Amino acid sequence: MATLLGSESPWTGGKRSVRNGNIIAKIRHSQIVGRGFSRGTQLPEALLQDRDKQAKWHSIPELLQKLHESSHPNSDLSHTHSVLKELSSLLSMEAMSFVTEDRKSAQESTFPITYTFDLFGGVDLLVEILMRPTLTMQKKKPKMNDDLVNDCLSVLYNCCICTEGVTKSLAARDYFVLFLFTLMTNKKTFLQTATLIEDILGVKKAMIQLEGVANLSGLVQSFDQQQLANFCRILSVTVSEPDVGNDDKHTLLAKNAQQKQDSSLSRAEVNQVTLLNIPGFIERLCKLATRKVSEATGASNFLQELEDWYTWLDNALVLDALMQMATEETEHTSTESSNESSLATSTLRHRLPQSMKIVHEIMYKVEVLYVLCVLLMGSHRNQVHKMLAEFRLIPGLNNLFDKLIWRKYTSSNHVVHGQNENCDCSPEISFKIQFLRLLQSFSDHHDAKEALCSLKTQIKYYIVSPKCPLPVSLCSCRSLVCDGKKGLLTRLLTVMKKEPPDSSFRFWQARAVESFLRGVTSYADQMFLLKRGLLENMLFCIIDSGCKSKDVLQSYFDLLGELMKFNIDAFKRFNMYVSTDNKFQTFMTQINSSLVDSNMLVRCIILSLDRFETQTEDRKVVEVLSECCLLSYLAQVENRLSFLFRLVNIINVQTLTQENVSCLNTSLVVLMLARRRGKLPFYLKALREKEHAEKYPGCLLNNFHNLLRFWQRHYLNRDKDSTCLENSSCIPFSYWNETVSVLLGSDRTSLCAIASYIDEPFMDLDRDLLEC
Repeated sequence: MATLLGSESPWTGGKRSVRNGNIIAKIRHSQIVGRGFSRGTQLPEALLQDRDKQAKWHSIPELLQKLHESSHPNSDLSHTHSVLKELSSLLSMEAMSFVTEDRKSAQESTFPITYTFDLFGGVDLLVEILMRPTLTMQKKKPKMNDDLVNDCLSVLYNCCICTEGVTKSLAARDYFVLFLFTLMTNKKTFLQTATLIEDILGVKKAMIQLEGVANLSGLVQSFDQQQLANFCRILSVTVSEPDVGNDDKHTLLAKNAQQKQDSSLSRAEVNQVTLLNIPGFIERLCKLATRKVSEATGASNFLQELEDWYTWLDNALVLDALMQMATEETEHTSTESSNESSLATSTLRHRLPQSMKIVHEIMYKVEVLYVLCVLLMGSHRNQVHKMLAEFRLIPGLNNLFDKLIWRKYTSSNHVVHGQNENCDCSPEISFKIQFLRLLQSFSDHHDAKEALCSLKTQIKYYIVSPKCPLPVSLCSCRSLVCDGKKGLLTRLLTVMKKEPPDSSFRFWQARAVESFLRGVTSYADQMFLLKRGLLENMLFCIIDSGCKSKDVLQSYFDLLGELMKFNIDAFKRFNMYVSTDNKFQTFMTQINSSLVDSNMLVRCIILSLDRFETQTEDRKVVEVLSECCLLSYLAQVENRLSFLFRLVNIINVQTLTQENVSCLNTSLVVLMLARRRGKLPFYLKALREKEHAEKYPGCLLNNFHNLLRFWQRHYLNRDKDSTCLENSSCIPFSYWNETVSVLLGSDRTSLCAIASYIDEPFMDLDRDLLEC
């Protein structure tokens, strides 16, 4: 209370007097500690009313006094409810003003009613009232009126909306958060409870453990599909790793150090396992994600409606309440004659846009897809992937693509959000991005990715072509692929070409298609995309479109690399498109402008060139090798060395992240291929000469030495990452590891050891940097 007594009053415009502060302290203390507001400790009513008028407390202390007196264990709670309704009316008006105001001005303004309610112990009192049935020693627990519970939850939620301190206070009470889950068993209190839990978990510092929720499995199984969709909003907070918001903590060095300290599963991973153990959970999510929406005819423009409604409907649970109200109104007017109340509700009913059901469905699908996406990237990804394929998630999404997912063009000029970033996009944009993220996660290094194609397409490209081995997934999962003539991949390519080159949708679309190609190179997959003009479309976006978005360009480079890798037809098509020196120079300028973004493409070109040079008996290969300007450029040793020098120079152990570690692996590919041909000493000598020419002797090679030492620690303990390196390069991981060991050799007489090329005075310049 010390800070309170000396603080500026937002309502009186001056300092609160000590006398005023003492009144507040006495009232609040009497309520929380003793039998608050009892006759023995009650302040004179006249004094309380006088101070109420001066401080503009809006009769909150008086109402709280009545609420406390009427809510003792043996009291008739009907009077409690009437007092609570009066309080709820005051608080809900203030909360609505917060939601409807411009957010900036709302955050800068003050909310005296909510503040006063919390100041006089109103929040604590409501928590006590809600939890009272759990505190009794009686075998038969007393049951509270559903309307009373809802009003208590509503007041608490309104307090959370206006005062962040209330939300944080509730979040700190683990016992109360776990108790709230028990209120979700009652359908009548479900919505209000879910709304409050979602708000509380959004600010909770320590992630809640779902295994601590009493009978979680029974609770989830008792939900109908709509409740489960709502519940996914809560789950989205509990299954994803918190975003640390600090670039230093995103470095691989920091992540590895953290994993060393805590080898056990994180709370998010434990929660994921808890959910996977609930019978039928994944199957029900798949049904939610793929269920159809019947669109009402005669609906006005959807995007205009969305813009008007989304300004204040920022919570899908509020939207659900409106839908429930509209449904109840229909039932009410069909059984009773019209009266003033039903007419008012009917007016609201007619104001609801006809396409509200679509918005409703889209907003929940966003949450469902997000939960599935996080589970697909978790420690049990293989189990989840198998279940999603079995429950035909991809064919179901394919059936929704034209009618719901991409039913019309949506502009997306927003920035590209990361996986854990809060997104302020419209529901339709969020839905599309979440859908594309799911496709990316589903396709990533997994056989069942062929489910994205129709059976007709697979038969055409895998069985007809002698170059295409029949995938295992096609033999065993024919019933799991997309129905009809067009698969999801074909539909995705169609809309991708219609998007502006710098659209953020393009980023996620390119990522999804690249993920489909990633892994062991499939000639059939590449030809499927090449014959649909994808390579030419990518080159247009990189060379001719003027695209400036760094993120989108990176996605183009990565996709182009997977599309062209080891495919001589792709290089022939490339050469036909880049037919002038002008275009080729523009292409190389884009590559050189950010090697961190384009190095995966450089790696694929170098690997392809190495393979083509061993296929000189193939006339087509010889022809393309002699004509392709891109292959000719990388065939020149000085150009490879230039790339190698820059790749090693732009990273160090302290700045390595998941985004730029590919630069280290690309530099290793260059040196592995040189070692195969007995030219490793030549490359290491060239690096030494380069650093001497730059007047930084030892700096480059010591940095590379440190990077390789880190590489050993990082990749030797990661089966998935090492398998990815092997599949993407077609070089056994044993050869990767062997080459690194040779380069790190301590024998200074070895011509293949980095140590041999560092002069003694500059040796181990940065030895200690790896030990942090």
